[in-house]
Amino acid sequence: MPNSQNAQTLHIERLADVIALPIGRWDVNARLVFCNAPYLAWSGRPRKQLIGRTLEELYGAIAWAAAKPAFESAFRGEISSYERLLTHPPHPQRWARVQVFPDADERGSVASVFTIATDIHEDIVARDALIAARKRLDRFTENIPSPLTYVDRDCMLRFVNKAWTTITGISADLALGHHVSEVRGEASWLEQQPYYEKALAGGTVHFSRLVNGLVDGPRWMRTSYVSDLDASGSVVGVYTITTDVHDLTVTQEKLRRSVERDALTDALSRHTMMSFIECSIADPNLEYALFFIDLDGFKAVNDEKGHHVGDRLLADVARALRGAVRVEDAVGRFGGDEFLVLARVTGQTGAEALAEHLRASIEAVAAAAGDQVSASIGYALAPADTRDSMQLLHHADEAMYIAKRQGKNRAIPWVHAKS
Repeated sequence: MPNSQNAQTLHIERLADVIALPIGRWDVNARLVFCNAPYLAWSGRPRKQLIGRTLEELYGAIAWAAAKPAFESAFRGEISSYERLLTHPPHPQRWARVQVFPDADERGSVASVFTIATDIHEDIVARDALIAARKRLDRFTENIPSPLTYVDRDCMLRFVNKAWTTITGISADLALGHHVSEVRGEASWLEQQPYYEKALAGGTVHFSRLVNGLVDGPRWMRTSYVSDLDASGSVVGVYTITTDVHDLTVTQEKLRRSVERDALTDALSRHTMMSFIECSIADPNLEYALFFIDLDGFKAVNDEKGHHVGDRLLADVARALRGAVRVEDAVGRFGGDEFLVLARVTGQTGAEALAEHLRASIEAVAAAAGDQVSASIGYALAPADTRDSMQLLHHADEAMYIAKRQGKNRAIPWVHAKS
């Protein structure tokens, strides 16, 4: 080796002794020819056990297999590096990154290479933990039974999980990179657009709806739209998670109807009907008539033909009453063979005409069934007669009993019954 090269190498070796990193110099046969003081502590051996021995002899075949490609690159004049798990005593196992660079002379000839080892154990452990966490998250998102999606600020789909592709019947390849409206249709997009916009503004919103176009047919679904924030707090996208609430929604609707509706006739229940009356007549600018209807001769149907026939007649009467009024009017079962009807009317004349229509509708239903049943009807007006719901009911009931006493099968207004 030329004197100038020897001097340069010695200078580097003296400099290496004051650097707090393990540094070694290796010849073309990968024998250690120099190491600094930190290298001795790092290797856990005295200098005489190190100098002149190859890397494979010092640390084993596995260590040399990891280092060999980097050494070959360095002897070609290139800077290279490799990572390996250090397993030699006296230290516990730790990850290190070893940088290998050529010791070249002025002609570019490389007679030896230097290695510098850096402890990267904490970084590797943290990296592996992140990789493991990401794998767990990927498995979770893929296997969770709830459909998950992620859209960017332009509402382009960037992620869909397996549950989403299964329930929609749309593959990830056909969904990713496309706008929600392209994938799920314009109607679905217009329905969901306000919720995406709220989430993109930084909120979390929920939306329940009956979703069509699913593999298993229409189902009630609840979707949560959650903002995705970057490190600065800016919204960069929206996560959605959709939960199937079909069975729960159907059950709740059945329970609601069981409370609001009479099970036999599907007319409003007594409680619901009274609430409807109270809310409706609160507006003094609207005219309503409350009709209290009691069936004449119904007991005879039950006694002579049986309760199943009577039940069918009650259901038919309720159906006829609903058909005799507008959809915004209300028909309820008060109890037994008594019904209530609340309807918008125009004064006494309008109420009288509707009362007769209700009576005739019931008479027609009974005649079609071959039953001798008619209806006694009493009615009162709000606000003309009263603006109190219970008082209005009392007036209509009182008028109905007058109709009974006057021969049945007739309609009597309270304004006449009180005189």
